[in-house]
Amino acid sequence: MKVQYDDACLSLQQVYEWNRKFMNGISSVPDSPRPGQAHRVLTPEGIAAVEAIVKENRRVTVNETAAHLDMSRGSVHHIVQDVLQFHKVFNRL
Repeated sequence: MKVQYDDACLSLQQVYEWNRKFMNGISSVPDSPRPGQAHRVLTPEGIAAVEAIVKENRRVTVNETAAHLDMSRGSVHHIVQDVLQFHKVFNRL
């Protein structure tokens, strides 16, 4: 198999791992969710609040907005850049 599929071939260790999972009744091979950093929760209220602050003062920084709304800098940056698509917002630290 290694000759035919080269690097796309599963390792023997992975085959044994999947076999063990299937024998224990698990029928899906994707990884289970892992604990760690939570996903961003974007609410319409949060998006509207960020938009109102940016439209009121276009030179407001992401850090100032995050502090004012008690949100993470990453969430505010995501809302400004990806959701609202404001690409010229003042972003100096």
